[in-house]
Amino acid sequence: MVAIKVNEGNPNVAMLGIGAYRPTRVVSNAEVCETLDSSDEWIYERSGIRNRRYISGDETAKSMAITAAERAIENSGVPREKIGAILLATLSWKTKIPHGAPQIAFELGINGIPAFDIASGCGGFGYGLGIATDMVRAGSAEYVVVIGVETLSVVLDPTDRNTAFIFGDGAGAVVVGPSEVNGISPTVWGSDGENAEAIGQSYDIIEYMDRAEEFQSRDPQTDPVERMVVTMQGSRVFRWAAITLPKALSSTLELSGVSAEDIEVFVPHQANARINELMRKNLGLPDDLPMANDIENTGNTSAASIPLAMEEMLATGKAKGGQTALLLGFGAGLSYAGQVVTLPPAPKITSF
Repeated sequence: MVAIKVNEGNPNVAMLGIGAYRPTRVVSNAEVCETLDSSDEWIYERSGIRNRRYISGDETAKSMAITAAERAIENSGVPREKIGAILLATLSWKTKIPHGAPQIAFELGINGIPAFDIASGCGGFGYGLGIATDMVRAGSAEYVVVIGVETLSVVLDPTDRNTAFIFGDGAGAVVVGPSEVNGISPTVWGSDGENAEAIGQSYDIIEYMDRAEEFQSRDPQTDPVERMVVTMQGSRVFRWAAITLPKALSSTLELSGVSAEDIEVFVPHQANARINELMRKNLGLPDDLPMANDIENTGNTSAASIPLAMEEMLATGKAKGGQTALLLGFGAGLSYAGQVVTLPPAPKITSF
């Protein structure tokens, strides 16, 4: 039998740098309610959201992803030529063919490296982080950039009380690579296809991503247009989350070898402030333990949610590099992914 060579990997892996991009346009609950039959009070009480960001002008999913990745690389101090792979988590990239990651690698000046998209909804960043970590451990790449990006403002029905006020746009990225001490636990992940239709879409994405501002500003009463929009059965998702997520969090802690008492920061997916508070209580985390609340002014940015929330906490001093954090992404699929991580250093170049 011929001996086939095995890659030499790195057992200890960590997030070495983080970067993000937030669109310049801030959309308040009051602006959403110009079209949606609702109120600022109702939206905030139901979701914890006061504002969200929408792309405008020249901003696109590609431009946001590139900027977030560039900032993460710069903040990590890793030479760009050492980046061995790009993983792009997104559910709102405007095309499936071509997929986005190779285009981003080209724009970053590192064309030719492996680059692929991950379509795991709101859990996409967690999936990407898990894959990147395993790639570095296995020796498939020395450094990997994981990006989460969404332009969900383009695929919203502004009259849908289930979705119109929830989602926003943005991008976040991290550089994953070898470390002296391990900083990323094994990933706890799973899915529930039986409830997959709880979050879905009405039509396939076609040309709509090129007409973002048109669709954001149209009056659906006088200017109806057939297009793909996100759909969600909120009560069904909430019930699934209440049953599934406590188990996922317990399994994440158990697999990481870390106890709840060791957690210094909690960064759940920014889907709903009520769900996040419920998870905190179920875990028995102290009321004064820092917990991400980026949803209040950024909304739910799906695959970009967790890196945006981490960047916000690090940039504002709510969390510090080196602290032990519990991450959990969950949503469309329905799927989830959780890790215990050491937070990367506070970014020198921020999205604020």
